[in-house]
Amino acid sequence: MNLLIDLGNSRLKWAQQAPGLWRTAVVALDDAMPSLLDRTWRDLETPRKVVMCSVANPTRRQVIEQWVQARWSLAPQIIRTQAEQLGVKNLYRQPEQLGTDRWVALIGARGLTSGAACVVDCGTAVTVDALSAQGEFLGGVVFPGLRLLRESLVRGTAGISAATGNAADCLARSTADGVAAGTLHGLAGAVERLIEEYRRALGEKMQVLLTGGDAPELAALLRVPHTPVPDLVLKGLARIAESL
Repeated sequence: MNLLIDLGNSRLKWAQQAPGLWRTAVVALDDAMPSLLDRTWRDLETPRKVVMCSVANPTRRQVIEQWVQARWSLAPQIIRTQAEQLGVKNLYRQPEQLGTDRWVALIGARGLTSGAACVVDCGTAVTVDALSAQGEFLGGVVFPGLRLLRESLVRGTAGISAATGNAADCLARSTADGVAAGTLHGLAGAVERLIEEYRRALGEKMQVLLTGGDAPELAALLRVPHTPVPDLVLKGLARIAESL
């Protein structure tokens, strides 16, 4: 069994992978990382490999590395962004600057389709990335996710004090609802615009893959065909683990 770990800014996502086994889970991060890991993984059998990608604070990544080493006498294999890997070619001017989670998601996408793809990852940050049918990562964009958008309004304005509200109706009748609806509909509009731009570059057959913690909220508003893949980064880690 392989243990696959996607350590984000606010959530720890992981999977157990073996022939006939694919089990995923998500837990919210807190400051008591060792006790969180004790509760989460104490009953797991010893993995054959531990493969991890992380965009989180290095201290949190180090806590996981130390916990895994102490528990199973294993050193996690930390994935780094490459210039080329498993059928994906990185066209960033400086390939190593591409976020590891984005890189692994692209590898996951390449495992799901041999055609062109647009990968939309809705987490703390939202990333929208373009993958050609030839496996070339052509580039992408990064902008704040829902939580950051809402918190920025509270921090940056004197008249907005509520960050939580009902996003169901754009004709909001409270400030909190206006913030919730405005940020969610604005995010959906931005993503749709980017998908339209990418489709011009990649062609009409481009597949849109939607992942990340806020993907279900965004999916409810998107007016373009898309495929939810909640565990896309973990699927990419699975491909990498099998190649190691």
